Amino acid sequence: MAPASPKTEDADAVVAAFVEHLAAERRLSPNTVRAYQAEVRRFFDFVADRTGRPPRVDDFAARTLLSYLAACHRTLAPSSRARRLSALRTFGRFAHLRGHLPDNPARTIDAPKLPKRLPYAPTVEEAAEIVEVEGDDAVARRDRAMLELVYGAGLRVSECAGLDVHDVRLDPTGSHVRVRRGKGGKERLVPIGRKARAALEAYLAVREDFLRPDTPPEALFIGVRGGRISVRTLRKIVYDRCATRGVRARLGPHALRHAFATHLLQSGCDLRAIQTMLGHASLSTTQRYTHLDLGRMLDVFERAHPRAKDHRAKPT
Repeated sequence: MAPASPKTEDADAVVAAFVEHLAAERRLSPNTVRAYQAEVRRFFDFVADRTGRPPRVDDFAARTLLSYLAACHRTLAPSSRARRLSALRTFGRFAHLRGHLPDNPARTIDAPKLPKRLPYAPTVEEAAEIVEVEGDDAVARRDRAMLELVYGAGLRVSECAGLDVHDVRLDPTGSHVRVRRGKGGKERLVPIGRKARAALEAYLAVREDFLRPDTPPEALFIGVRGGRISVRTLRKIVYDRCATRGVRARLGPHALRHAFATHLLQSGCDLRAIQTMLGHASLSTTQRYTHLDLGRMLDVFERAHPRAKDHRAKPT
């Protein structure tokens, strides 16, 4: 059956179909789907407030979009406005391809210019201060195992929280972790070193202390109430570690992922290998870490390139 006329079609139904498309067809993570849904809903809530009626699909028009983004300009940073426009472009493309709109009006709107900011990567010493949790009780062992994995395998926080027991292989000859809930539904294997392996072995020895009758049996990391560890809890652990260990910046778990990539690059690891371990779809995403290591590259250049060396004659 042909879709209803855009002039009468209810926006909520199309947004629901869009959300289903993101989850089932594009296989985006639940967090990403929720973020897209929230951004599109904010636009249609804006329409409802202005019109005093339920929003329709034909409200997704260039003039209304510009009015909405202008209202956002007063309260949001350029990066937040760019994220909202990106979500609206994705929705507009979906609605157009499914016949709900004659075109995608969001496609013609220019995104705000963003300052080029490089992600901060903790030093090796700062990373050690964060991950080396003191104590030998069950919670300390669990926290150290999680942080060693985030830093030692470059996991996203959602990937770490979503690990199951059988996703980890601990073997002195070659340990690894299998990420099955990666960004975009992609799966990958990432090697882990001896410190991460030792931390995981210590945690697994006491994991049963966290078990409750309703604990998911497959969950690797478990909270104090018996459920799978949450992303929010893992973030709080990192923030608290930064505060108590005197790390100069208030870092989130993603900074440990940046440190993983940067420290591998500093040790001479191939960029393609880093891309694979991080699960980046594009090498250009991984290449930003070459900018973080610019100081080291300049040192190498000045020592090696004939035009960089100081050949001035020494005074006699």
